[in-house]
Amino acid sequence: MLTVEKIGGTSMTAFADVLQNIIFHGRQGQELYNRIFVVSAYANVTNWLLENKKTGAPGVYHRITEHQEFRAALQEVAAKLKELNTHYAPLGLDLAVADAFIQQRIDQAQAYLESLVNVLASGYVNSANILQAAREILASIGEAHSAFNSVNILQNKGLNATLIDLSGFDDAQPLTIDERIQQAFAGIDFANTICVATGYTKGTEGIMREFDRGYSEVTFSKIAVAVRPQEAIIHKEYHLCSADPNLVGLDNCRPVGFTNYDVADQLADVGMEAIHPKASKPLEINAIDLRIKNTFEPEHPGTLITRDYVSPEKHIEVITGTDKVVIIDIYDPLMVGAAGFDLHLMQAFFDFGVSYIFKATSANSISLVIWQKDLKPELVAALEKKYEKVTIENVSLVCLIGSNIDQPGLLAHAARALAEAGINIRSAGFALRKVNIQFILAREDYKGAIIALNKALG
Repeated sequence: MLTVEKIGGTSMTAFADVLQNIIFHGRQGQELYNRIFVVSAYANVTNWLLENKKTGAPGVYHRITEHQEFRAALQEVAAKLKELNTHYAPLGLDLAVADAFIQQRIDQAQAYLESLVNVLASGYVNSANILQAAREILASIGEAHSAFNSVNILQNKGLNATLIDLSGFDDAQPLTIDERIQQAFAGIDFANTICVATGYTKGTEGIMREFDRGYSEVTFSKIAVAVRPQEAIIHKEYHLCSADPNLVGLDNCRPVGFTNYDVADQLADVGMEAIHPKASKPLEINAIDLRIKNTFEPEHPGTLITRDYVSPEKHIEVITGTDKVVIIDIYDPLMVGAAGFDLHLMQAFFDFGVSYIFKATSANSISLVIWQKDLKPELVAALEKKYEKVTIENVSLVCLIGSNIDQPGLLAHAARALAEAGINIRSAGFALRKVNIQFILAREDYKGAIIALNKALG
C-alpha cells in the first residue's frame, strides 16, 4: 500500500520519535518501503529565515525588505542549523556530511540573494517580484536541511532512502510546481525505497506567492495527486479532538474518529487546521482519503477524513473557535431594500485583501467578523467615509461543527448552556447545510463558552 505522509516541524524536531513511531513502527524489511515522506523544516527554522509565524518577529527576509545587511544574519542561521545537526548525531547523522551540505546550500542561497539585492538596488525592476523570489529562496532552505538529514540517517541505518529535493536549487528549468513534482517522481521504484521529499517546491507560479506558509501541505497534496496513494497521512503533535484539551481537560474530550472534507474546511476557517484548505481541495476532488495521526501515539488510528462521510448519528464532532477576531458592524438607513448594497461593502473588503469568517444582516446593518490581524486602519477609514456608522468590537467566535448536526433543539440547547454559564450571545448564525453553528461572544467569554458547550453537548 503506497502512502504519502506529511511530517510537521515539531514532529521533525523530535526525529527519534519519528523513527520509532512513524518510520519503523510495526514494520521491517520490505514493509518499510512504499512510503513517501514530505517533511517540514525543523521547528523555528522557517521563523529564523522569514519571520515568526505567530509573533511576526523578523527573520533574514526582513533585513532584505528593509535594505539592510543580511549576510551575517543568514550565516547565523547556518550556525544554528549546524547546532541542530548535533542533536541528530546520536541517531546516525553524519555530522561532517550534513554540515557541509547545509553550508553549501546557505552559501549558494547567499549568492542568489546578493544578485537579487543588487538588481533591487538598481531601481529598474518591480521590487515585489524580487522580494518574492528572495522569500522563495529563503523558505526552501529549511526543508532541504531536514530532508537531507532524514535521508542520511535512514541510509546510515541500512535503509534504501531517496532524497527528493524539490527546491530546484541546481536547475533553471521553468517548471510549474506540478511539472517539477511529476518529473522528480518519474521512474522511482516505490516498492524498494523510502522517498523523503522537501515540503518546499520550486515552481514558476511561486509556491510562497500562492500559499505562503501553508506551502508544505500544498506540496504534500500535489504529490499525493501525482502518485495516487491508497492513503494520505499527516502526522501532527496532537489528535484532532472534539474540543481543545488545554481548555476542557484531556479527560473531557476525545479524538475525532471520522469526518469529511467539508468539516475540515470549517475548522480551517476558524484557525483549527487539520489541513490547509488549499491543500485539501485536490485530495477531495481526487477522492484521496486523508488520515490525521498523532506522532506520539502511533497505535491510535487517528482521524480519517473522506469526501463522502456523514456521521450515522446526529452529534457535534468538534467544538472550537477563536478569541482573536473582531466584529465590524456597518449601519446605514439607506440600506433597507437597496439591491446590491452589500456588493459595495464587499468590494471594500476585497480592495484591502480582507476575508470575513462570519456575516449577519438586518434591515439597516451588516455585521462581519474578521481576524484581528486583518483589521487595517485603511479599511476602517474607507468604511467610515462611506457609511453612516461603523462599530468595531473585540469578540470571540465559538463554533459547533459536524457532518450531521441538523437536529431539533440543538440551537436551544446550546443557547441554554451559554445562558446558564452567564454568557450573552452577541450574534449567531448558520448556513442552510448546518455543518457549522457560530456564536459571537464577548472576547473574555471564549474559554468559559467552550467549557460550557463541551459539558452540555460534547
